[in-house]
Amino acid sequence: MMSEATERGKTWLGRSDLRPTRQRVALAALLVGDGNNRHVTAESLFAAAKDSGEQVSLATVYNTLKAFCDAGLMQEVTVDGSRSYFDTNTHDHPHFFWEDRGALTDAPADQLEITRLPEAPEGSEIASVEVVIRLRRKTAD
Repeated sequence: MMSEATERGKTWLGRSDLRPTRQRVALAALLVGDGNNRHVTAESLFAAAKDSGEQVSLATVYNTLKAFCDAGLMQEVTVDGSRSYFDTNTHDHPHFFWEDRGALTDAPADQLEITRLPEAPEGSEIASVEVVIRLRRKTAD
């Protein structure tokens, strides 16, 4: 009998043209199996897969996350130009980046107002706007 997490993973994967390989289904179940959105790094998903007993390489996790993004199932959010987080919530929304713990979480979209964007240079169009709000703990005065 298939677990509820695996069923959710297969359903989520079925929204794309990706072939539901064993490893893709297992990673999808870890990402969306409980019905909640996730922000993961390749390393954190690799660790979760290992903890669940799944035999998968870090390279496979990277490639699978990229494939999920290319298929429109996830979005990649880059922090610091080098660190990538992968978000299962594909709707446009801002993020908080918690510097002290290196974590990415959703920020309340209804509290963000962007009233004007610069015009795109001639011959181009704005593809997307990413908002990452960096947070750090306050220090005592």
